[in-house]
Amino acid sequence: MVVYDAECGLCIWLLALLLRWDRREVLQPCPLQGPGAQALLAELTPEQRMASWHLIAPDGTRRSGGAALAALLRLLPGGRPPAAVLERMPRLTDRAYRWVAEHRSALSRAVPASSKRRAREYVRRREPA
Repeated sequence: MVVYDAECGLCIWLLALLLRWDRREVLQPCPLQGPGAQALLAELTPEQRMASWHLIAPDGTRRSGGAALAALLRLLPGGRPPAAVLERMPRLTDRAYRWVAEHRSALSRAVPASSKRRAREYVRRREPA
């Protein structure tokens, strides 16, 4: 399960790219603002939930922010090599994630509104019913 910020245009656009890469459909998106996320992340405060995205494994293991990127890539076709690189640089990966997260509003402006709209529709179709 990929728990994401449904109010962030950049987040949704990036998630849609990942979901398109996920040809086996192993990833399921879950908006942070929904009741599913509250149940999945019950041990976190609302502030901690909203501080980053989260990857929840079938066994309930949670990884968040930059620490979740390698695990996510390992689930995708051809993602093992880049995951191995990220695992060798956890501090750099986390810093890069934090930088993007802190600048997501500005970065989002570079993505056309039509692309974000299509991404939002695609992500919604992939959410569990």
